[in-house]
Amino acid sequence: MREDNKKKQLLELFTTITRKTKIVEPMKKIHGTLRDKDAIEREIALIMREILEQGHFKTKLTPRHLAKLVCSYYDGKNDTEIARALGDEKLSKTVARARVRLKLFRDLDFKMPFERSVMHDLINSGKTMKEVSEDLGVSPSTLREYRHVIEQEGDNTLDPYLERIRDVMEDRDLTEQMTRGLANDGLSEAIDITEAEMIDAS
Repeated sequence: MREDNKKKQLLELFTTITRKTKIVEPMKKIHGTLRDKDAIEREIALIMREILEQGHFKTKLTPRHLAKLVCSYYDGKNDTEIARALGDEKLSKTVARARVRLKLFRDLDFKMPFERSVMHDLINSGKTMKEVSEDLGVSPSTLREYRHVIEQEGDNTLDPYLERIRDVMEDRDLTEQMTRGLANDGLSEAIDITEAEMIDAS
């Protein structure tokens, strides 16, 4: 009974507001289609296209693939899961390199079995990568991955683009929080009822 009263009050409040202001359309967007998953990916894909066209890094992944990579990373998926979402689990290493290039680091990226300074000194000593990998006790491919992580961490080339991507993702998080909030407090249902009444009235 108390819940019904709450929903009734919310509905009355929402109806009062919509009669006095022009916020029905914005509220409808928040409730349904405002910056949905596809819209978010399209926006990030446009930024990725800029990055690739500027030649800042090369990858076999398309702008849309990279956008999906970003969204999947923020959703907590690992590289294999992201590759699988892109349609080919064998792309996991390609995903990992692109992710690091975009500074989407994981703790595991920095868990190296040696000090960074030691690797740096060995690489700058004139030795080949094979010799350095032998000195450090890792495979040449693993050494290249560690080197790639450190290089990208200190590379600021993509920072302006990455800041724009973070803004898009923050907007996505805000939208999701607002949608959850509407659903939790019963206002979502109130909006549905009001919209239905408006449709019937028209």
